[in-house]
Amino acid sequence: MTAAVVSRVAGQAVGLRVPISGMTCASCVGRVERGLGAVPGVQRASVNLATETAEVFTDGTVALRTLTQAVEGSGYSVPERAIDQLKTDAGN
Repeated sequence: MTAAVVSRVAGQAVGLRVPISGMTCASCVGRVERGLGAVPGVQRASVNLATETAEVFTDGTVALRTLTQAVEGSGYSVPERAIDQLKTDAGN
């Protein structure tokens, strides 16, 4: 699964689909959702265990590195190739 910028609308939420490695159960999903949801500027985070992805909607002010740190702080990882793809898609 590759990372993708799901949506970008001026003055509205920016949606990102981010692959996450290391999750094995529903508790893992909850831990990642709580970690992402605690980041200032994140409006909503939804994690799917089956696809190993998080769909994160932000107000557009959240740095990609901040989201990655939130995932890592929850005990999981975002593959480096996904970070590179997101940076390319976002124009960073």
